[in-house]
Amino acid sequence: MNAHLQPSGSAYFLAAETQTAERHTLSVLVDNEPGILARIVGLFAARGYNIDSLTVSETEHDKGLSRITVVTVATPKVLSQIKLQLERLVPVHRVHDLTAEGKALERELALVKVASTGEPRAEALRLADAYRAQIVDATTESFVFEITGKPSKIDSFIAIMMPLGLVEVVRTGLAAISRGPEGM
Repeated sequence: MNAHLQPSGSAYFLAAETQTAERHTLSVLVDNEPGILARIVGLFAARGYNIDSLTVSETEHDKGLSRITVVTVATPKVLSQIKLQLERLVPVHRVHDLTAEGKALERELALVKVASTGEPRAEALRLADAYRAQIVDATTESFVFEITGKPSKIDSFIAIMMPLGLVEVVRTGLAAISRGPEGM
């Protein structure tokens, strides 16, 4: 089979890919009703689109609205298809590509467990302080740090904790909002 016809992870692998895939953060305002998350995730899965990060929360209780933040990697053509298909879902009010609209504020929270004693333990504490990570649990043999920031900051913190006794990591996924006075 020709190399340009090999599956690329997208349902549209038969078309020649001339565009490069880019990471995009989509913000989707939806009615807070049962099954909407399953429908959105199903839309991605059925078409072979990958979701790198997904966060969901009710944002306007009195209006019954939730905000879904989806991070995906796709070519501009596929991204356009994703947005159009999301907009067609009935309980979806708005879809914004925060990446295309300009610099969005993006933050993530992680809980990082590190088990160590002696000098590695002291070094983990010093580095946590430098990264402004908070200690949310401590025993004589381990710490659980809470860190918030850009995903790259969290990635860096995790990498630096690996040789110091990293046990496990839990991440929330990306929360993002556009800059400026306009709302969604």
